[in-house]
Amino acid sequence: MNVISINGFNFYYQKSGSGKSVILVHGNGEDHTIFKTEIEQFVSAGYCVYAPDSRGHGKTGADNPPVTTFHYANMADDIYQLIKALNLEKPAYYGHSDGGIIGLLLELQHPETLAVMAVSGTNLSPDGLDESFVVECREMYEKSPEPLTALMLNEPNIEPQELENIHIPVLVTAGEYDLIKLQETETIAEHLKNSKLIIVENADHGNYVVDSEIMGKLLIQFLVENHY
Repeated sequence: MNVISINGFNFYYQKSGSGKSVILVHGNGEDHTIFKTEIEQFVSAGYCVYAPDSRGHGKTGADNPPVTTFHYANMADDIYQLIKALNLEKPAYYGHSDGGIIGLLLELQHPETLAVMAVSGTNLSPDGLDESFVVECREMYEKSPEPLTALMLNEPNIEPQELENIHIPVLVTAGEYDLIKLQETETIAEHLKNSKLIIVENADHGNYVVDSEIMGKLLIQFLVENHY
């Protein structure tokens, strides 16, 4: 993996392939390896993939002091600074779960940084999570008050109307049996001015992303449709 200093962190990322740039950002408690299949698909399709480990995750987490408090806005700025440090000109972006939140905030904080974006299993606030999952998270936090669990319970806090300030094409997906409420996913798509919504049948929060070719095919098709 490659390493670069960003916002006081040794930030690790995998770079694969050549061609137009695509950034893949994982979810809470994961790392870049969840995208093994998608990376292979993108490289075969002629893209250059950048897959970082977010702050407090994977090798980035292992090679830095522990993060005691997480905020999505800071994590979005990490990716923005990564884009600038690597001199990437309007890359494509895909974020799964927390990675989707990070992508939305990145484009809200720095408009037109990205050429095109896709988000999967993404929520605008903790209220967008399935109630049973919230209960599970609260029980987990009571037993072990981990900062990443606190992040999910307290953030994000994005107003739907804010999404109307995002003008780039955005693919919004979720699994039929996702941890995200269907209404939340539909709200995101409705407020994005240039969006495409896909609900993946017989899928949960991540089984169409991890070790599956489904998401990669959807992403590549979306990029081609938008001439990227």
